[in-house]
Amino acid sequence: MQKSSLKLAAIALALSLSGCGLFPEKVDETKDWSASKLYSEARDEMAAGGYEKAIQYFEKLESRYPFGTYAQQAQMEIAYAHYRQGDAPQALAAVERFIKLHPNHQHVDYMYYLRGLINFNDKISFLDFLSKQDPAERDPKAARDAFDSFKQLAERFPDSVYTKDAIERMKYLVNALAQYEVHVANYYYRRGAYVAAANRAQQAVAEYRDAPAIEEALYVMVKSYDAMGMPDLRNDAERVLKATFPNSVYFRGGPQASTPWWKVW
Repeated sequence: MQKSSLKLAAIALALSLSGCGLFPEKVDETKDWSASKLYSEARDEMAAGGYEKAIQYFEKLESRYPFGTYAQQAQMEIAYAHYRQGDAPQALAAVERFIKLHPNHQHVDYMYYLRGLINFNDKISFLDFLSKQDPAERDPKAARDAFDSFKQLAERFPDSVYTKDAIERMKYLVNALAQYEVHVANYYYRRGAYVAAANRAQQAVAEYRDAPAIEEALYVMVKSYDAMGMPDLRNDAERVLKATFPNSVYFRGGPQASTPWWKVW
């Protein structure tokens, strides 16, 4: 019995040793690639939509050739690849890392712009309040973050090629945020919470006075004060509405359904 056990152990050991040769390690095809070769292949993958493979190549490039322009370019490309892949957290992390490591880089303005785009296009952002979920349950944090990023770009790099577009997106975001507040105000009004509705609409007027959505915010204030039996405040709100929007649709029975406010692009 002991001899049989020893034989079995010997066979098992032999098989384990020989098994190493049965499953050879996967060869890294990029092992001898130069920095330019890695970068070129990564860019080709990006162009073909192979973002995962591109990120792997860029990370190898940065790891093997940490100094020089290729490594810095790879860091930017990694952020962009994550963005195109739809991975907002990883994209933002890569952007923040680049800005921290290279605050004076000649193309750092692009990273500020990209940070704004990542938040601007966040699929789980406040724009989802247009779904069946109540708007009061949504948080417009992504829109505020996008606005802050675009604002930093415009202030720090007024001559950047990305600044004009950033400013246009900021204008859109201001009205989007104002409209969000109005949606919440309407949400409260429909449920009979008139004080909350008036306060939320008033907040929109105070914070976003030049936004087109203010027209509706003032109208919500008029309705809310009227529902609460507060004629003085109602008349004040109506007076401001008439002075600011003399041709307001709310004096003609309200707006007609057409293109949604958020259909800008």
